[in-house]
Amino acid sequence: MRHTNFARVAAFAVCAAAASYAYGASISGAGATFPYPIYAKWAQMYNKETGFQLNYQSIGSGGGIQQIKNKTVTFGASDMPLEPKQLTAAGLVQFPTVVGGDVPVVNLDGIGAGDLTLDGPTLADIFLGKITKWDDPAIKKLNPNAKLPSSAIVVVHRSDGSGTTFIFTNYLSKESPQWQSDVGASTSVEWPTGIGAKGNEGVSNNVTQAKGSIGYVEYAYALENKMASVKMINKDGKAVAPNSAAFQAAAANADWAHSDQYYVILTDQPGAETWPIAGATFILMYKQPVDPAASAEALKFFDWAYKNGAKAAESLDYVPLPASVIAQIEKTWATEIKGPDGKPVYAN
Repeated sequence: MRHTNFARVAAFAVCAAAASYAYGASISGAGATFPYPIYAKWAQMYNKETGFQLNYQSIGSGGGIQQIKNKTVTFGASDMPLEPKQLTAAGLVQFPTVVGGDVPVVNLDGIGAGDLTLDGPTLADIFLGKITKWDDPAIKKLNPNAKLPSSAIVVVHRSDGSGTTFIFTNYLSKESPQWQSDVGASTSVEWPTGIGAKGNEGVSNNVTQAKGSIGYVEYAYALENKMASVKMINKDGKAVAPNSAAFQAAAANADWAHSDQYYVILTDQPGAETWPIAGATFILMYKQPVDPAASAEALKFFDWAYKNGAKAAESLDYVPLPASVIAQIEKTWATEIKGPDGKPVYAN
């Protein structure tokens, strides 16, 4: 059962930290909960193959950005890419690892995964607090055959700084002028309504426990907790279910080769099969790291993950990066992340 597997990986990550510190290593990362399932899985696989231990703290993208800026971790992780000017000002490099999807999830009697369909404007109005009942005409119009209760909608959102929130609110900003003007897109926003919960884990738990609720989580968490995910009407007007093929369709439009420092946002992409709330997740590291040896070990881990972790990523419904993008990232490592001698800290 997936829940048991995730729990075992989480326990591994904690033990790995203790073991690393015991031997004097200082390899650590912190940030996004969106990619935590695959980072933890990769860490488990890497440990089995190499004996190396890696500690990753799933604290949210906002925390990951802050910790790397504070130089308390070897790498930070964020689902919100930093703008090139922000990276330059902080002396950071960013690179993507995998692509995944945010999915709205609901807890309604008689409604399973894929039984409910929403579009962007309706989803925005729910999170704006304008639509407050499940049998609202806007929801009924999209779901004429669904048995929708007249009960109140319980909105659940993230309370911490979150890249998952950035992806979700970026999408809502593209779909709703009112959302864009009143709330906007960021890792943390002033929510018009709802209950806050920490991490994808917290939102999953709250929606699972509260009847009549709706929230948003990374897809692996929806699968993990057997949650009722919602179909979305995409930019081409098609109702699509969240899955790796739909995330891949969104990723197909990513122009990494011409992006400035990998600043790519994948929400609301065209294509009949495209999931509209997709996004990449990113690693943040210093161009001139405080501990070059630790940075080299971190890059060695990600190099291994790119080469050996694709099947594990796919098993959790993440989309691995194309070989051409990985080659581009490896060039970035060689030209951007250097030790005090001016040489790359890692040469693969």
